[in-house]
Amino acid sequence: MCGMPQQTPVRGTPTRPSRPDASMSLLTNVMDHSLDDGYAEAAARKQAEGISGMPKTVRAKLGLAAGLVLAALVVTLGAAQARVAAPVVAKEREELIDRIERETAAADKLEGTIDELRGDVSARQREALRKGGGGDQGELVGILSGAVEVHGPGVKLVVNDAKDASWGGSGDARGTSGFSDTGRVRDRDMQRVVNGMWQSGAEAISINGQRLTALSAIRAAGDAILVDNKPLVPPYTVLAVGDGKKLSTRFQDSPDGLYLHALQENFGIRTAISVEGDVRLPAAPSVIVRTAEPRTEKGTS
Repeated sequence: MCGMPQQTPVRGTPTRPSRPDASMSLLTNVMDHSLDDGYAEAAARKQAEGISGMPKTVRAKLGLAAGLVLAALVVTLGAAQARVAAPVVAKEREELIDRIERETAAADKLEGTIDELRGDVSARQREALRKGGGGDQGELVGILSGAVEVHGPGVKLVVNDAKDASWGGSGDARGTSGFSDTGRVRDRDMQRVVNGMWQSGAEAISINGQRLTALSAIRAAGDAILVDNKPLVPPYTVLAVGDGKKLSTRFQDSPDGLYLHALQENFGIRTAISVEGDVRLPAAPSVIVRTAEPRTEKGTS
Protein backbone atom coordinates (compact mmCIF):
# COMPACT_ATOMS: atom_id res chain seq x y z
CA MET A 1 0.00 0.00 0.00
CA CYS A 2 1.53 3.17 -1.07
CA GLY A 3 0.58 6.43 0.52
CA MET A 4 1.24 10.04 -0.21
CA PRO A 5 4.86 10.97 0.22
CA GLN A 6 5.49 12.80 3.45
CA GLN A 7 6.89 16.23 2.89
CA THR A 8 9.94 17.07 4.91
CA PRO A 9 10.31 20.65 6.04
CA VAL A 10 13.08 22.49 4.28
CA ARG A 11 16.01 23.14 6.60
CA GLY A 12 16.51 26.74 7.45
CA THR A 13 12.84 27.81 7.01
CA PRO A 14 11.15 27.12 10.34
CA THR A 15 7.39 27.19 10.40
CA ARG A 16 5.64 29.69 12.71
CA PRO A 17 2.10 29.10 13.93
CA SER A 18 -0.33 31.79 12.89
CA ARG A 19 -2.07 33.35 15.90
CA PRO A 20 -3.69 36.75 16.41
CA ASP A 21 -1.67 39.48 18.01
CA ALA A 22 -2.01 39.79 21.79
CA SER A 23 -3.13 43.38 21.72
CA MET A 24 -5.75 42.66 19.05
CA SER A 25 -7.05 39.78 21.14
CA LEU A 26 -7.40 42.04 24.18
CA LEU A 27 -9.20 44.71 22.15
CA THR A 28 -11.53 42.12 20.63
CA ASN A 29 -12.27 40.70 24.08
CA VAL A 30 -13.14 44.13 25.46
CA MET A 31 -15.42 44.87 22.55
CA ASP A 32 -17.17 41.49 22.70
CA HIS A 33 -17.61 41.48 26.48
CA SER A 34 -18.62 44.95 27.56
CA LEU A 35 -19.63 45.97 31.05
CA ASP A 36 -23.31 45.77 30.07
CA ASP A 37 -23.13 41.99 30.47
CA GLY A 38 -22.03 42.42 34.06
CA TYR A 39 -24.84 44.82 34.77
CA ALA A 40 -27.34 42.47 33.16
CA GLU A 41 -26.01 39.57 35.22
CA ALA A 42 -26.30 41.53 38.46
CA ALA A 43 -29.85 42.61 37.62
CA ALA A 44 -30.85 39.07 36.81
CA ARG A 45 -29.35 37.83 40.09
CA LYS A 46 -31.26 40.45 42.10
CA GLN A 47 -34.45 39.58 40.29
CA ALA A 48 -33.95 35.91 41.00
CA GLU A 49 -33.35 36.64 44.67
CA GLY A 50 -36.44 38.87 44.83
CA ILE A 51 -34.50 42.06 45.47
CA SER A 52 -35.93 45.20 43.85
CA GLY A 53 -34.63 48.80 43.79
CA MET A 54 -38.04 50.20 44.72
CA PRO A 55 -39.14 50.31 48.36
CA LYS A 56 -41.38 47.48 49.46
CA THR A 57 -43.08 48.84 52.57
CA VAL A 58 -45.67 51.58 52.65
CA ARG A 59 -43.49 53.60 55.01
CA ALA A 60 -40.58 53.54 52.62
CA LYS A 61 -42.79 54.48 49.71
CA LEU A 62 -44.21 57.42 51.67
CA GLY A 63 -40.69 58.54 52.54
CA LEU A 64 -39.64 58.43 48.89
CA ALA A 65 -42.75 60.38 47.85
CA ALA A 66 -42.12 62.97 50.55
CA GLY A 67 -38.54 63.38 49.38
CA LEU A 68 -39.64 63.90 45.80
CA VAL A 69 -42.27 66.45 46.86
CA LEU A 70 -39.71 68.31 48.98
CA ALA A 71 -37.22 68.44 46.10
CA ALA A 72 -39.90 69.75 43.74
CA LEU A 73 -40.93 72.35 46.35
CA VAL A 74 -37.33 73.58 46.74
CA VAL A 75 -36.92 73.92 42.97
CA THR A 76 -40.24 75.76 42.66
CA LEU A 77 -39.44 78.16 45.50
CA GLY A 78 -36.01 78.88 44.00
CA ALA A 79 -37.50 79.67 40.62
CA ALA A 80 -40.17 81.90 42.18
CA GLN A 81 -37.60 83.75 44.27
CA ALA A 82 -35.37 84.30 41.23
CA ARG A 83 -38.37 85.64 39.30
CA VAL A 84 -39.28 88.00 42.11
CA ALA A 85 -35.67 89.18 42.59
CA ALA A 86 -35.03 89.78 38.87
CA PRO A 87 -36.77 93.21 38.72
CA VAL A 88 -34.96 94.30 41.89
CA VAL A 89 -31.58 93.33 40.44
CA ALA A 90 -32.37 95.08 37.16
CA LYS A 91 -33.43 98.22 39.04
CA GLU A 92 -30.23 98.22 41.12
CA ARG A 93 -28.19 97.78 37.95
CA GLU A 94 -29.89 100.75 36.30
CA GLU A 95 -29.33 102.87 39.41
CA LEU A 96 -25.66 101.92 39.44
CA ILE A 97 -25.29 102.84 35.76
CA ASP A 98 -26.96 106.19 36.36
CA ARG A 99 -24.68 106.87 39.32
CA ILE A 100 -21.58 106.05 37.28
CA GLU A 101 -22.72 108.36 34.50
CA ARG A 102 -23.40 111.20 36.96
CA GLU A 103 -20.02 110.78 38.66
CA THR A 104 -18.27 110.62 35.29
CA ALA A 105 -19.95 113.84 34.18
CA ALA A 106 -18.98 115.49 37.48
CA ALA A 107 -15.36 114.37 37.06
CA ASP A 108 -15.29 115.73 33.49
CA LYS A 109 -16.66 119.04 34.75
CA LEU A 110 -14.00 119.22 37.46
CA GLU A 111 -11.28 118.47 34.91
CA GLY A 112 -12.58 121.30 32.75
CA THR A 113 -12.52 123.62 35.76
CA ILE A 114 -8.94 122.57 36.53
CA ASP A 115 -7.89 123.32 32.95
CA GLU A 116 -9.50 126.76 33.15
CA LEU A 117 -7.77 127.53 36.44
CA ARG A 118 -4.43 126.38 35.05
CA GLY A 119 -4.91 128.63 32.06
CA ASP A 120 -5.78 131.54 34.34
CA VAL A 121 -2.68 130.91 36.48
CA SER A 122 -0.48 130.75 33.39
CA ALA A 123 -1.97 133.99 32.07
CA ARG A 124 -1.36 135.72 35.41
CA GLN A 125 2.21 134.44 35.46
CA ARG A 126 2.84 135.79 31.97
CA GLU A 127 1.33 139.13 32.94
CA ALA A 128 3.49 139.27 36.04
CA LEU A 129 6.56 138.56 33.97
CA ARG A 130 5.63 141.26 31.50
CA LYS A 131 4.99 143.91 34.15
CA GLY A 132 7.71 143.05 36.65
CA GLY A 133 10.39 141.80 34.35
CA GLY A 134 11.45 145.14 32.96
CA GLY A 135 9.99 145.26 29.45
CA ASP A 136 12.05 143.28 26.94
CA GLN A 137 13.87 141.56 29.77
CA GLY A 138 10.53 140.24 31.02
CA GLU A 139 9.68 138.89 27.56
CA LEU A 140 13.03 137.14 27.42
CA VAL A 141 12.45 135.60 30.83
CA GLY A 142 9.02 134.40 29.69
CA ILE A 143 10.50 132.82 26.56
CA LEU A 144 13.33 131.11 28.39
CA SER A 145 11.05 129.85 31.13
CA GLY A 146 8.45 128.56 28.68
CA ALA A 147 5.73 130.73 30.21
CA VAL A 148 4.73 132.35 26.90
CA GLU A 149 3.98 131.09 23.41
CA VAL A 150 6.77 131.52 20.90
CA HIS A 151 7.18 131.27 17.15
CA GLY A 152 9.93 131.79 14.63
CA PRO A 153 12.25 129.98 12.24
CA GLY A 154 13.60 126.64 13.32
CA VAL A 155 13.68 122.93 12.55
CA LYS A 156 11.26 120.04 12.63
CA LEU A 157 12.61 116.63 13.62
CA VAL A 158 10.39 113.54 13.45
CA VAL A 159 11.60 110.39 15.24
CA ASN A 160 9.62 107.18 14.85
CA ASP A 161 9.93 103.51 15.74
CA ALA A 162 11.23 101.03 13.19
CA LYS A 163 8.64 99.57 10.85
CA ASP A 164 9.04 96.06 12.28
CA ALA A 165 9.25 97.20 15.90
CA SER A 166 6.91 95.37 18.27
CA TRP A 167 5.66 96.15 21.76
CA GLY A 168 6.59 93.65 24.44
CA GLY A 169 9.13 91.63 22.43
CA SER A 170 12.16 89.82 23.80
CA GLY A 171 15.84 90.53 23.57
CA ASP A 172 17.55 93.88 23.93
CA ALA A 173 20.74 94.66 22.07
CA ARG A 174 20.87 98.16 23.56
CA GLY A 175 20.84 97.14 27.21
CA THR A 176 18.07 96.98 29.76
CA SER A 177 16.08 100.16 30.11
CA GLY A 178 12.46 99.02 30.20
CA PHE A 179 11.96 98.70 26.44
CA SER A 180 12.58 95.21 25.16
CA ASP A 181 12.55 95.78 21.42
CA THR A 182 15.63 97.25 19.73
CA GLY A 183 13.55 99.10 17.13
CA ARG A 184 11.69 101.16 19.72
CA VAL A 185 12.46 104.79 20.48
CA ARG A 186 13.27 105.15 24.15
CA ASP A 187 13.22 107.88 26.72
CA ARG A 188 17.00 108.17 26.75
CA ASP A 189 16.98 108.55 22.95
CA MET A 190 14.65 111.54 23.25
CA GLN A 191 16.76 112.93 26.08
CA ARG A 192 19.81 112.93 23.84
CA VAL A 193 17.84 114.49 20.98
CA VAL A 194 16.61 117.34 23.19
CA ASN A 195 20.02 117.91 24.76
CA GLY A 196 21.58 117.97 21.31
CA MET A 197 19.04 120.56 20.16
CA TRP A 198 19.76 122.80 23.15
CA GLN A 199 23.48 122.46 22.60
CA SER A 200 23.11 123.24 18.90
CA GLY A 201 21.45 126.60 19.62
CA ALA A 202 17.71 125.96 20.06
CA GLU A 203 15.89 128.72 21.95
CA ALA A 204 12.66 126.79 22.62
CA ILE A 205 11.68 123.13 22.13
CA SER A 206 8.47 121.11 22.21
CA ILE A 207 7.75 117.40 21.74
CA ASN A 208 4.34 116.48 20.33
CA GLY A 209 3.04 119.88 21.42
CA GLN A 210 4.46 119.58 24.94
CA ARG A 211 6.65 122.60 25.70
CA LEU A 212 9.92 121.86 27.47
CA THR A 213 11.23 124.03 30.27
CA ALA A 214 14.08 123.90 32.75
CA LEU A 215 11.81 121.80 34.98
CA SER A 216 10.78 119.30 32.29
CA ALA A 217 11.60 115.62 32.61
CA ILE A 218 11.62 112.90 29.95
CA ARG A 219 11.06 109.49 31.50
CA ALA A 220 9.74 106.03 30.71
CA ALA A 221 6.74 104.32 32.30
CA GLY A 222 6.52 100.77 31.02
CA ASP A 223 6.63 101.05 27.24
CA ALA A 224 5.53 104.70 27.12
CA ILE A 225 7.62 107.86 27.03
CA LEU A 226 6.48 110.57 29.43
CA VAL A 227 7.19 114.28 29.11
CA ASP A 228 6.26 116.06 32.33
CA ASN A 229 4.22 112.98 33.31
CA LYS A 230 2.18 113.10 30.11
CA PRO A 231 2.42 110.02 27.87
CA LEU A 232 3.41 110.49 24.24
CA VAL A 233 2.82 108.19 21.30
CA PRO A 234 5.05 107.81 18.24
CA PRO A 235 5.93 109.44 15.96
CA TYR A 236 7.67 112.01 18.14
CA THR A 237 7.70 115.45 16.52
CA VAL A 238 10.35 117.77 17.93
CA LEU A 239 9.96 121.47 17.08
CA ALA A 240 12.85 123.80 17.90
CA VAL A 241 12.99 127.54 17.41
CA GLY A 242 16.34 128.93 16.26
CA ASP A 243 18.43 129.65 13.20
CA GLY A 244 17.03 126.88 11.04
CA LYS A 245 19.97 126.04 8.77
CA LYS A 246 22.64 126.42 11.43
CA LEU A 247 20.56 124.55 13.98
CA SER A 248 19.98 121.64 11.60
CA THR A 249 23.62 121.40 10.56
CA ARG A 250 24.98 121.71 14.07
CA PHE A 251 22.61 119.09 15.43
CA GLN A 252 23.34 116.54 12.71
CA ASP A 253 27.10 117.01 13.22
CA SER A 254 26.87 116.88 17.02
CA PRO A 255 27.48 113.66 19.01
CA ASP A 256 23.75 113.40 19.74
CA GLY A 257 22.89 113.80 16.05
CA LEU A 258 25.42 111.11 15.14
CA TYR A 259 23.92 108.91 17.86
CA LEU A 260 20.48 109.30 16.27
CA HIS A 261 21.95 108.47 12.86
CA ALA A 262 23.52 105.31 14.33
CA LEU A 263 20.11 104.25 15.66
CA GLN A 264 18.72 104.70 12.17
CA GLU A 265 21.48 102.66 10.56
CA ASN A 266 21.63 99.85 13.13
CA PHE A 267 18.07 99.48 14.40
CA GLY A 268 15.87 100.93 11.66
CA ILE A 269 14.57 103.86 13.71
CA ARG A 270 13.11 106.37 11.28
CA THR A 271 14.12 110.03 11.39
CA ALA A 272 13.44 113.08 9.23
CA ILE A 273 14.68 116.61 9.81
CA SER A 274 13.68 119.73 7.89
CA VAL A 275 14.28 123.47 8.13
CA GLU A 276 11.07 125.43 8.76
CA GLY A 277 10.40 129.09 8.13
CA ASP A 278 8.04 129.46 11.07
CA VAL A 279 7.27 127.03 13.87
CA ARG A 280 4.88 127.72 16.74
CA LEU A 281 5.33 126.37 20.22
CA PRO A 282 2.67 126.63 22.95
CA ALA A 283 3.34 127.86 26.44
CA ALA A 284 4.06 125.35 29.16
CA PRO A 285 0.93 124.37 31.16
CA SER A 286 2.34 125.86 34.35
CA VAL A 287 5.70 127.04 35.56
CA ILE A 288 5.85 126.63 39.33
CA VAL A 289 9.11 127.06 41.23
CA ARG A 290 8.88 125.73 44.78
CA THR A 291 12.48 126.04 45.96
CA ALA A 292 14.42 128.70 44.07
CA GLU A 293 14.00 132.33 45.09
CA PRO A 294 14.97 135.47 43.18
CA ARG A 295 18.13 137.24 44.32
CA THR A 296 17.48 140.76 45.56
CA GLU A 297 19.82 143.71 46.05
CA LYS A 298 19.36 143.41 49.78
CA GLY A 299 20.86 139.95 49.78
CA THR A 300 23.90 140.92 47.73
CA SER A 301 27.21 141.78 49.41
